[in-house]
Amino acid sequence: MTTPPVPRIRPAIPDDAAAIAGIYAHYVEHSVATFDLTAPDVAFWTAKVADLAGAGWPFLVAADEGGIAGFAYVAPWRVKPAYRQTVEDTIYLAPGRTGRGIGRALLGALLDAARAAGARQVIAVVADGGDESSVRLHGACGFVEAGRLRAVGFKHGRWLDTLLLQADLTDA
Repeated sequence: MTTPPVPRIRPAIPDDAAAIAGIYAHYVEHSVATFDLTAPDVAFWTAKVADLAGAGWPFLVAADEGGIAGFAYVAPWRVKPAYRQTVEDTIYLAPGRTGRGIGRALLGALLDAARAAGARQVIAVVADGGDESSVRLHGACGFVEAGRLRAVGFKHGRWLDTLLLQADLTDA
């Protein structure tokens, strides 16, 4: 059995917004990977792609013949100017597209692009809902645990912790 090729990683464009919205909506509705309770619409994602590109931060998609297999971006960690070189990453894969190396390729490309854009530190805020895949993915890409915030989110009838993971882009 052969493994499907990893999709091409490229910058997101406005035409990708519908696929991005669909991927994210799946996680809003069926998981605790995001603490959003209502999925943002296509207009939100179109604006997000444009806003991050305008600010010089990467928003990437993994694309192949089957469409968009996943997306990832970095955005400012906090708005205060002293944090300007610290960003938070976001990464989601389309349902059924996990376990194929797409996440690792996408996150690796994102970290390279974030470094090129001037980021020095990347923070991942990972919901601790029992699925360790995001923690494993981030760990494989050099993130280390930086802390835990206990019972900070309530979704699907339960209180959830978040793990703070951090990657130092000055070491690579």
